[in-house]
Amino acid sequence: MAVAERSGARRPSSRSIVVVLLLVVMLIADGGVEVPRAEGLSIGINYGQIADNLPSPSRVSWLLRSMQVSKVKLYDADPHVLSAFLDTDVEFVVGIGNENVSAMVDPAAAQAWIQRHVQPYLPSTRITCITVGNEVFKGNDTALKANLLPAMQSVYQALAALGLQGRVNVTTAHSLDIMGTSFPPSAGAFRADVVPYMQPLLGFLSMARSPFLINCYPYFAYKADPGNVPLAYVLFQPNAGVTDTNTKLNYDNMLYAQVDSVYAAIQALGHTDIDVKISETGWPSGGDPDEAGATPEYAGTYIGNLLQRIEMKQGTPLRPSVPIDVYVFALFNENLKPGPASERHYGLFYPDGTPVYNVGLRGYLPPMDYSRGTRSKVVQYHLSLIIMANHIRCVLYIWMKPPKPSFADPSFPITLFSYFSHDSDTGRQ
Repeated sequence: MAVAERSGARRPSSRSIVVVLLLVVMLIADGGVEVPRAEGLSIGINYGQIADNLPSPSRVSWLLRSMQVSKVKLYDADPHVLSAFLDTDVEFVVGIGNENVSAMVDPAAAQAWIQRHVQPYLPSTRITCITVGNEVFKGNDTALKANLLPAMQSVYQALAALGLQGRVNVTTAHSLDIMGTSFPPSAGAFRADVVPYMQPLLGFLSMARSPFLINCYPYFAYKADPGNVPLAYVLFQPNAGVTDTNTKLNYDNMLYAQVDSVYAAIQALGHTDIDVKISETGWPSGGDPDEAGATPEYAGTYIGNLLQRIEMKQGTPLRPSVPIDVYVFALFNENLKPGPASERHYGLFYPDGTPVYNVGLRGYLPPMDYSRGTRSKVVQYHLSLIIMANHIRCVLYIWMKPPKPSFADPSFPITLFSYFSHDSDTGRQ
């Protein structure tokens, strides 16, 4: 601005600016600006909803797309969420809860579930995977354990009957306590009581070409023994690491060691063709007094360093050429989750859209729900107020002051309002 003023550069006329703004409004009103699509960050995020204060799914859709998140994992198949992400290219994992697993053994019930919860949203919402149950082998429900694989097979067969085989995977997510041995990673082995269930389940995953999902939390290891678990090792910070004496591979963080121990356990049961994906990992920003390390500082360090590794497309020492596939837990703090206080503090964001800590993920949560028609009306209304109030000077100043608003940005209605509703002396808020 100062250079332009000194050199006598000509500013755009008030009329030209108004014409440009009116053209923008017309484009939006006529549908000329498309709903923004995810552009493919390799991070996935778990979107849990055990809370009574979360924003609506339509607002969450804007938030996630503004962050360029391309993968979302649900614990159910919430129709409001799936509808909010129509035509966005965001990839979804939907879930069948443990309470419904046994019912899915019936092929008719499995097909009915897919026809109700999956088929109506395809292909507009990109549902690519169904998880049947979550951490089934963590509990003591023997009937649930016995029904897991038959339920997965029924869901798989129902997808085939509906012509969806190959488009939607079927799998289940496991907690790390399925492991009897996890260190050194090369000695990884499933618990003896899990093996009879795991052997045929792995056969199914291999046949269906579905991934093995594991929930990994290095935080739990640190919380259980903070005096002996090096903090730098669990937070991806510089450290000497530990060396697997069998493979001579060095591990500079616990998460990669955990993943490779799962690969070793799968291989020990005869399979080398199954990919392991991290369906959950995170670090709590708060907890009870006896929950060591549950702080915003450590949570931000863990997630921030993990995101750097994801963007570097790192693989584990055992599979260095296969980038880790991770779903971070979780999008929001969930205030109704039972258990210790840490369970309610895993979110990247507070329910109002404020980041719990700064890891460089910039997102925009609109203050209200916006359909395309509503966005047009909001922009037209605020623009007319500006013109009627003769705030052309303010518009000119802010319009020429970088960064200019992006009309393809999902925050556009909010950005436009913020640019045109503040005095020129205050600038952007």
